[in-house]
Amino acid sequence: MRPTLPRPVFLRILSTNPPRLRIGEAEQEPRHATWLELFYDLVFVAAVSQLAHKLSGEVSISGFLGYAGLFVPLWWTWIGTTFYANRFDSDDPIRRMMMGLQMIAIASLAINIHHAWSTTSFGFALSYIISRLLLIVEYLRVVRHIPQVKPLVYPLNIGFAVGVLLWIISLAVPAPWRFVLWGAGLLVDFASPILGSEQQRLWPPHAEHLPERLGLFTIIVLGEAVIAVVNGLSEMDWRFPVAITATLGFATAFGLWWLYFENALSKALEQARETGKALILQIWLYGHLPLVIGLAAVGIGVEHAVLATPGVALPANDRWLMAGSVTICYLSLALLHRTGVIFACQVRALHRLAAAAAVLAIALFGDTLSPMMVMGAIAFIGIIQVGLDMFQKHIGLGQC
Repeated sequence: MRPTLPRPVFLRILSTNPPRLRIGEAEQEPRHATWLELFYDLVFVAAVSQLAHKLSGEVSISGFLGYAGLFVPLWWTWIGTTFYANRFDSDDPIRRMMMGLQMIAIASLAINIHHAWSTTSFGFALSYIISRLLLIVEYLRVVRHIPQVKPLVYPLNIGFAVGVLLWIISLAVPAPWRFVLWGAGLLVDFASPILGSEQQRLWPPHAEHLPERLGLFTIIVLGEAVIAVVNGLSEMDWRFPVAITATLGFATAFGLWWLYFENALSKALEQARETGKALILQIWLYGHLPLVIGLAAVGIGVEHAVLATPGVALPANDRWLMAGSVTICYLSLALLHRTGVIFACQVRALHRLAAAAAVLAIALFGDTLSPMMVMGAIAFIGIIQVGLDMFQKHIGLGQC
């Protein structure tokens, strides 16, 4: 028998704390985001900011669709890394270096966002490919150290590999077929966890860590609204209508924050564990995508409203951006309420649907409204929504 050679010292140092299972009965201790995860989030702050800046420069239907189309791979990259950390996180040098490489890939993706549908599509695709390949490598490392999770990891990795292969092929294909392959790759990626729902049920994510991480990403996109208010005011004279419009914009963002975080605890994951239905987890997860797309766009809508000429009707594109983005947010919250994912209360789902209809009416019929009036109406609807939730909780229907 050939003698086993000792591993080099530097390899032993790098693997001092390999991946470990962070879920299941043996791992139920409280968990919060690590310092490394919070540092990782910073690069997404920059990426979301670049996306918002791109949307700000092209406020139109095609501009919004282009913005949303680029938001999807960015968000999915963050989701992939977050789910890995939720189940298998460790604090060893290899893990830190992999996260550092991920951050470089996302930074490169952010750099290529502005012209991702034209001249920098190659760089954008290559950045996404590198990020996904790094995640696949991390999962392969997990199997080596935790062989019992092979039924969970292998199907995921196969799906992710097929998805990234389509992106690799797209590098050699001209537009618009390049973008068709992007979409096909993302569909395969999105389908992989759904098709493996049985294993998702057997290995559910940590019920405390994951909601916190989704909440932190929501804070990142809500931050765009705060930045927008500051940017708008910094470029304008402090006239009364402008200051009021900015304040109403902040009130709108604050109301959306209230409605989300008042309801978005670990209800979904607890319900998935109790019922054994992985579909609840999937609805909760994918239901966040239109929500964060809308929230980031709200910030740009606020900025354009603040920069618009006071006393004159808000331009149609800016009005639709602001009202349409808030409508998307309310519809997303209604979906999560209706399915009992964020809060098992049908009444609150109806409240959100009514709010979505009211805000959409502003977009449709508010062609004579000034920026301050548009923002005032939208903020007022948000205040009513918060008030309804508070009243419902006060009279004892908080768990309806």
